[in-house]
Amino acid sequence: MKFAKLAFAAALATAALPGAAYAQDVAAGATVYGPEGNVVGTVTSVSGGVVVLDTGTHKAPLPANAFGKSDKGPTITVTKQQLDEMVSAQLAAAAQARDTALIAGAAVNSADGKPAGTVKSVEGDDIVLETTDGPVALKRDTFAVDANGALMARYTAEQLTAAAKGGAGAAAAADTGTAE
Repeated sequence: MKFAKLAFAAALATAALPGAAYAQDVAAGATVYGPEGNVVGTVTSVSGGVVVLDTGTHKAPLPANAFGKSDKGPTITVTKQQLDEMVSAQLAAAAQARDTALIAGAAVNSADGKPAGTVKSVEGDDIVLETTDGPVALKRDTFAVDANGALMARYTAEQLTAAAKGGAGAAAAADTGTAE
């Protein structure tokens, strides 16, 4: 659900500490504290202005300008509970949007933005995507709604083609995590 998490990061940017851009001192492994001095989580990575904070419940991508400095170390303006609630709400909204769009006959794009085919059937978490190369069986959680509201599979067009032709493209992607 990376799209939902990025939307969350944009929302949290509005809660950034005024004038406290501190990202240059926020590094992987750093413990981050909330406004009351309690631990919020641990930084797992910093890249391209996005700091990924692991709360133990979620890995939340936050804008680098959301961090300030306290006596204990890096700080943000929300508690662990507040951050977890915000991420959970974003993930629930993204799942609802996906489930609403995931119906038989719906057009699907690939993760690389190419037309992938149409949903042939939806039975619980089992989805069959009809591609020009044949059907591909996928799970519900391999679908998302993109920023434009279009249904997409979390696989590239090449991976979906390989899967339809009996290759291991989609299965290999799921095993390596590239489908996320």
